[in-house]
Amino acid sequence: MNFRTLAVLALTVVASAELQIGVLHRVPPEECTKKTAPGDQVKMHYTGRLFDTQEVFDSSVERDQPLKFVLGVGHVIKGWDQGLMDMCVGEKRRLTIPPELAYGKRGAGAVIPPDATLVFDTELLEIVSPHDEL
Repeated sequence: MNFRTLAVLALTVVASAELQIGVLHRVPPEECTKKTAPGDQVKMHYTGRLFDTQEVFDSSVERDQPLKFVLGVGHVIKGWDQGLMDMCVGEKRRLTIPPELAYGKRGAGAVIPPDATLVFDTELLEIVSPHDEL
């Protein structure tokens, strides 16, 4: 193996470990009065799939129960804390999350195998900033 081949292989490994964010529905700038920031309580709908098989392992949409959590403080996997920043209410994103930013080598029970890349389709329904509650 020569240096060029090693460099290409190294770049491939680094690129595959990055969070990928795709915007499925963008909110027009004039309608986006607030974007998500660390410390915001957010309300989301999501559907999670395994990248390899596209098998759905969880969906708030199917349950009709949005998830509420505080963004950017470790209440959810790192891929969500990073991938849901600067999002507008009504925006939809597809997050492709490498294992390092999801459940890593341990997986999650019988549902998510070790070293699984996950795909989440998300929709931001509501933002409550900490200062809004005063």
